[in-house]
Amino acid sequence: MPVVSIREITAARRLDNVRYAIRDLAVLADQLVQQGKKILYLNVGDPNIYDFQTPAHLVEAVATAMRDNKNGYAPSPGIPQAVEAIRSEAVRKGITSVQDVFVTSGASEAVDACITALVNPGENILTLRPDYPLYSAVLCKLGIEINTYDLNEEDGWQPDLVDLENKITPKTRAIVLINPNNPTGYLYSLKEMEALKNICIKHNLYLFSDEAYREFCYTGEYVSAMHLDGVKENVVMLDTISKRYSACGARIGALVTKNKSIYDAALKFAQARLSPGMVEQIAGAAAVCFSRAVGIYA
Repeated sequence: MPVVSIREITAARRLDNVRYAIRDLAVLADQLVQQGKKILYLNVGDPNIYDFQTPAHLVEAVATAMRDNKNGYAPSPGIPQAVEAIRSEAVRKGITSVQDVFVTSGASEAVDACITALVNPGENILTLRPDYPLYSAVLCKLGIEINTYDLNEEDGWQPDLVDLENKITPKTRAIVLINPNNPTGYLYSLKEMEALKNICIKHNLYLFSDEAYREFCYTGEYVSAMHLDGVKENVVMLDTISKRYSACGARIGALVTKNKSIYDAALKFAQARLSPGMVEQIAGAAAVCFSRAVGIYA
């Protein structure tokens, strides 16, 4: 019989440069622990490992929902109660007239959906340096050029807006803003937000505003990109509920925009992945609307 050679199984080339520093560092840290080293884990924003407790009404909402067989597929944009809970949280923060929201599996999926839906091969988006490594991982996966702007370490990690504007090319589609910043903790001032707004208007760019840590501001005044006048059609807010309520593993995030075209484009991605978790959304709605936790999904 002829000898049949078997082709070596290799990963797709698009993964060659994909890195996710948070998880990659965890592997190295575990190796050091095995060597007897003491490690302080500052790489994962998970309140539960620091003795924070998930609220009892959220846990009870999950248990009740599962006992009542609310375990099927959810609508692709999310169940109405969860969508409305996200809207109400936005209103509480002064973000009004939000029409277009869909629920994602954590803010991470909102990032992926946003970039996948709006950035073509050959185009680029401006990401921060240092950045939250999910952005560079998604860009590498999609084969999109990484184009970074600097944060000034000598000046409290303020964004270098001159460097940012110099990095804009005719192929740039968006600027990524993480506010409060992850990993530096920097909180953008209103003046800086207005400057970013003006750059977006001048160059007709989207502003991808990652506001996952907006409830973790201990000093200073938080300003959402959704508060800015004259640029709201350009803004996509990437948000999370589960982190704020010490239930990160529930993976409840959201994509929020006032631009119907952006919503429709990103929703195609959401429909392709079918739906976010039903029970987790019930938990998220209960977390936000705790006074209505019992029967929230009815």
